[in-house]
Amino acid sequence: MALGIIHETWNLKASCRGPESQLFFPPSLPERREEREAREARAKRICFDCPVLDDCLEFALRVREPHGIWGGLTEAERRRLLPPED
Repeated sequence: MALGIIHETWNLKASCRGPESQLFFPPSLPERREEREAREARAKRICFDCPVLDDCLEFALRVREPHGIWGGLTEAERRRLLPPED
């Protein structure tokens, strides 16, 4: 599966590439709830018009990405879409 991930190119068209990419992951220092919610809302607005939104979400669900906003969803929102792990 790792080789398949390397060959995926949808991310080259992602709206999150560039200077605002840090919005999609928590900072290294703790952030207050209000700060997190504002950061996540800004990231989700970028996702809203992204041409590869569906590919991004499918990828994050397939690899069970545990961090950040992918496909317009937070970690917790994505976990709710996944079947329980055995």
